[in-house]
Amino acid sequence: MEQRPVRIAVDIGGTFTDLQILDARKGRVVAWKTPTTPADPSEGLLIGVREAAERFGFALADVGLLLHGTTIATNAVLERKLARGVLVTTAGFEDVLEITRHFRRDIYGLAPDPFPCLIERDLRFGVAERVRADGSVELPLGDLAPMLERLKAAKPEAIAIGLLHAYANPAHELALRDAVQAALPGIPVSLSSEISPEIREYERLSTTVLNAVLMPVVQNYLARLEARLGEGGFSPRIFLVQSNGGMCSLARAAAQPARLLLSGPSGGALAAERLSRRLSRPNLVAVDMGGTSFDVSVVQDHRIGLVTQGEVDRLPVRLPMVEMRTIGAGGGSIASVDASGRLTAGPRSAGARPGPVCYRRGGTLPTVTDANAVLGRIDPDFFLGGAMALDVAAARAAMAEHVGKPLSLDVEAAAEGVLRVTNVQLASAVRLSLFEKGLDPRDFSLLSFGGAGGLHATEVADELGITEVILPREPGTLSAYGILFSELVQDLARSRLLRAEPDALPEIEAAIATLREEALARLVADGVPEAERATEISADLRYHGQAFELLVPWPEAPDLPALMTRFHATHKARFSYAAEDEKVEIVTLRMSAIGRLPKPAEESGIAATTRATPTSRAVSQGGKATPWPVWRRETLHADDVIQGPAIVEEAFATHVIAAGWQAKLDPEGAIVARRIA
Repeated sequence: MEQRPVRIAVDIGGTFTDLQILDARKGRVVAWKTPTTPADPSEGLLIGVREAAERFGFALADVGLLLHGTTIATNAVLERKLARGVLVTTAGFEDVLEITRHFRRDIYGLAPDPFPCLIERDLRFGVAERVRADGSVELPLGDLAPMLERLKAAKPEAIAIGLLHAYANPAHELALRDAVQAALPGIPVSLSSEISPEIREYERLSTTVLNAVLMPVVQNYLARLEARLGEGGFSPRIFLVQSNGGMCSLARAAAQPARLLLSGPSGGALAAERLSRRLSRPNLVAVDMGGTSFDVSVVQDHRIGLVTQGEVDRLPVRLPMVEMRTIGAGGGSIASVDASGRLTAGPRSAGARPGPVCYRRGGTLPTVTDANAVLGRIDPDFFLGGAMALDVAAARAAMAEHVGKPLSLDVEAAAEGVLRVTNVQLASAVRLSLFEKGLDPRDFSLLSFGGAGGLHATEVADELGITEVILPREPGTLSAYGILFSELVQDLARSRLLRAEPDALPEIEAAIATLREEALARLVADGVPEAERATEISADLRYHGQAFELLVPWPEAPDLPALMTRFHATHKARFSYAAEDEKVEIVTLRMSAIGRLPKPAEESGIAATTRATPTSRAVSQGGKATPWPVWRRETLHADDVIQGPAIVEEAFATHVIAAGWQAKLDPEGAIVARRIA
């Protein structure tokens, strides 16, 4: 599929656009950062590619593959910059989208916030029809003319069609789409039977509506991106990252943009999965700490976890996603003291503008980054490789005013308090991500990345009882690195209630065969050679009478005993018991269509040829300032031993090796720190 030698992965964030470039002629991966252009992110992408080409010596015409992670869809939802949509559904079910599920997040709130609803009541239209849960037709599709007139009058920019039980029989949705497209040509239409053909009408409608109102937004961006191709011979094949960590074509992304909602963060999880193999660490907790958030994903037995339903800004999305926990804790998290004297850090963030006080961009409230600067953990003259000088005096003044004064602490003690509170929050997020799966943190290594991650990693590991921390190469662009080695993946699902018993095996095998046929057809449409095509099967299972299911891989399909063994074990790990004598039901069968992309060879890490000599810097800890050795990562030799407390600096990250820890350079180029005392 890919013949030209250069492959580029791009992760567009709110502040920077990160690139990882692999030139097959050299075998080495290099990183580049360039400012994001919010008005048109494709402009910053092309600027970054040109800068990287000039810096690393390749021609734009050499780029054969561009793999693109984006927050376009996520930001559009969070900022509510969405198309004007309408919903067409079965008559009598127009309010499902607003009724939602009957549970309360804030169980003690007298006036809890209502769930968001993206389509107002007067833009939700019912049509006379009824398909039963088994797919049989109870009421044929009625006269559509009155509804189509109302639809035209609404002047929609996008149309969502979600009929009751369309997952079992999509015939009415398909007929309705044909009628709507004939009446309103050019308006994008999203069908529930295509984007999320699964049970549970609320989640299915929510996903369908989200997909519809995102279609014009993502299609406009992709059109701008495609318009830039061809400049200077730059004409790669482009794939976009999905929430499941796999890639998809531009056409698929334009038709199903809801699959891009976790496009950016999933790259970090992909990188963790790849590094777990390269570093021979089957169990990793991957933590990505940036300016506003802290993302936790778990790699177990060299595989990242997937869930079949996620959520974006309280809106359910019934699509496969990388399993990830996110909390509002990053370098820009604001530290404050409430009326009761309680110190907190986050979830409010100073963001990129104005940012932390030390950035000198107008920020006035102290942040986690300010606390690190006050204590001397960050070199104010080498931030971002020296591209930005930090104002430590301003950070000290803000810390003293907003944290030290209310708590009657000096400025160093206040800053240490901010870091202590932050580290406890970070450890709690990791602990919860593991405990809910019945896993012990002591069985895992902590893989830390993101611009702020290394400043906290060893201390968070101490909170958790984890004894090994891995600081990978180029941690500031690691999400792009994960994207660089991803695969084409399309997820298919069919909800059909089947007994997990031998006499139901013919039905199960027939359903699997149908899914596999569709999966292979999609890979053919994407131009994947036959030798590079693969499929993976999984199933949503539950005990009879349960209301929710567990996703269980099924590599031995259609071997039912193997599936049952794995289900019982998964249920016991998640809920502490397994009812092996109870009947088990298959609710949904899932198929992943995988197109293997070429994997060019990558060099291992290259250490310096001579031993490094660290400098030193005064760092405050425990009420006194002491000199800590400061190492530059690019000068580290394979035989260098970093004894904590110490600091390791590189262009886009700073790492703290805490007291009682010792670190060395791994042959792969990662810094591996271990607890020795």
